[in-house]
Amino acid sequence: MDSATDSTDLTGKLLVAMPSMGDPRFEQSVIFMCTYSSEGAMGLIVNKPLPQLKFTDVLMQLEIELGDGPNNQVVHIGGPVERGRGFVLHSADYAVEDATMEVRGGYGMTATREILEAISKGDGPSEALMAMGYSSWGPGQLEDEIQRNGWLICDASKALVFGADNSAKWVDALAALGIDPLLLSAEGGHA
Repeated sequence: MDSATDSTDLTGKLLVAMPSMGDPRFEQSVIFMCTYSSEGAMGLIVNKPLPQLKFTDVLMQLEIELGDGPNNQVVHIGGPVERGRGFVLHSADYAVEDATMEVRGGYGMTATREILEAISKGDGPSEALMAMGYSSWGPGQLEDEIQRNGWLICDASKALVFGADNSAKWVDALAALGIDPLLLSAEGGHA
C-alpha cells in the first residue's frame, strides 16, 4: 500500500473508501484517479452504476445514431461534480487527437462526442467505462482525507476498473490490498 505523501503521484491509482469515510456520496466507492498534482486531483467512481440512465439514453439525447457496437454499457456516477457532464475512461488503444488525456498505466480519458459515436459503431476502445460527473479535490484536500483514514490507495487493474460486477469492486480492491472488509473498523486509530 502506498503512503500518501506529496511526492506520491496517485494518477492511475485507485482510491478505496474506508468505512470511516463519513461522506455518504463516497460510501464503499472505488475511484480511478485521472489527475493528481499539487493543484488538486480528479477521479471517476468506477463502481456506482446510475440505474436511471442507460448508454442508449445518452446516445439518443445527443442524437447519435445507434450502431452495431456495445450499446448496452452501464453508465456510472463519476462523482458529485458536474453530474450532467459525461466522461469515458478507457483503454489506451483509442484516442481522439487533442481530446484524450493519457493516464498512466495504459488508460485514457475522453469527454467528447467522438468517443460515444465510435463506441456506438463498434470502433471505440476495447474497454470503456462511461461516467456522469466526476470527483475532485482542491490542493491538500485529498492528502488530508487520506491521512484521516478516509481512503486506501490501491494499484489499478483493468479487471477492477472495467469489470462488469460493480457490486464486487470495493471488496475486490480491498482484497488486492490483502484486507478483509469484515475486519475494517469505521473508527481510525493512531499509535
